[in-house]
Amino acid sequence: MTLDLDGIQGVLPSQWLRKAFDSGIIVSSVYAREDAQFQPASLDLRLGELAYRLQCSFLPGSSTVEKALSSLKMGELDLRDGAILERNRPYLIPLSESLELPSRLLGRTNPKSSTGRLDIFTRVITDYNDSFDNIPPCYKGRLYLEVISRSFTIKVQRGLSLNQLRLAANPVNLTDEEIRSAHDNKALLYGRDHAIPTQNLALNKGLFLTISLDSEAERETVGWRAKKNSRLLDLTGPRSHDPFEFWERVYPEPGGGIVLEPEEFYLLMSKERVAVPPDLAAEMIAYDPTSGELRTHYAGFFDPGFGYSDDEPAGSYAALEVRAHDVPFKLRDGQRICKLSFERLAEEPDKTYGSEGSHYQFQTLALSKHFRSPFQERRLGSGDAEPRSSLNDLTDPLF
Repeated sequence: MTLDLDGIQGVLPSQWLRKAFDSGIIVSSVYAREDAQFQPASLDLRLGELAYRLQCSFLPGSSTVEKALSSLKMGELDLRDGAILERNRPYLIPLSESLELPSRLLGRTNPKSSTGRLDIFTRVITDYNDSFDNIPPCYKGRLYLEVISRSFTIKVQRGLSLNQLRLAANPVNLTDEEIRSAHDNKALLYGRDHAIPTQNLALNKGLFLTISLDSEAERETVGWRAKKNSRLLDLTGPRSHDPFEFWERVYPEPGGGIVLEPEEFYLLMSKERVAVPPDLAAEMIAYDPTSGELRTHYAGFFDPGFGYSDDEPAGSYAALEVRAHDVPFKLRDGQRICKLSFERLAEEPDKTYGSEGSHYQFQTLALSKHFRSPFQERRLGSGDAEPRSSLNDLTDPLF
């Protein structure tokens, strides 16, 4: 079976990704393909059986990854029964999937949403390539995942998915005028109880989002900060970790806003709610460094249907993974902090985000699905004596 790409433009939807498997564009060397891998406009990639402990990160440039790896690996870990990855240590893991891309098709990769929310930094490396995560047309070879867990020591296992692949034919981002037109047709961005008027959209080669740091009650939670030297975070077992063993709540400073401590990891939420219609895919793109020395996201893909609903107001808050560099940095409520770009799909997907259930559809909680609800913890009585004002309020934007 061949995949006919003549006249096709845009991101490949789920049904086309299945065809890419059937036609040999995507090949799995270890496992048969699984239905759960296929997202509306992306494919979950799976860890292989070995992990290499690295001296440092690298790009292969004019060589293969295997050749460059030979002088940088510092031991191997067997992932078949699970293995522990130390905090702040780079590892390289050959993925189960490999690619044989035609000339009309290119690939991009990104951490999964749950991966980014755990402060696990991942990026794909390919042979003869001087960039991460971008896979050029005509690439034929294996995919390798660099994994650095910044905040937690983690346990992983073969078959686990930490990142995603998007394939696109002749992709072109929507212009600002096309974003306005799409918003006029069906709103892409919502405030608390209504769609944001088109004339109020903040656009500059993408759609800006702002940070939610307002607090109506004293000592109200506005986000989370990763604890240092926490216990092992097991990604292979039941997803029922106690959030308070790994995270501490963030409260606004007197007068509003928060001060980010250098190199600390924060989970915050957008002030606006995002809705991605079925014919579009979105991606959170690199933030302008002139607006502050901070990283504002790890996981960037927003699939068709994210936050989308026929009911009004629709939309889902975007979880924002934030780290300041070098110096403390003050964030104020409503400050622009990230930007979304939009692309058209080659065809509407046969399933949209959330249509088969998703932990993050219409999310009101920034933590990943690996943790029990902090609201549930409070109702069960965890013994924590901190203020409870927002934790019993289901309308709180974080809960």
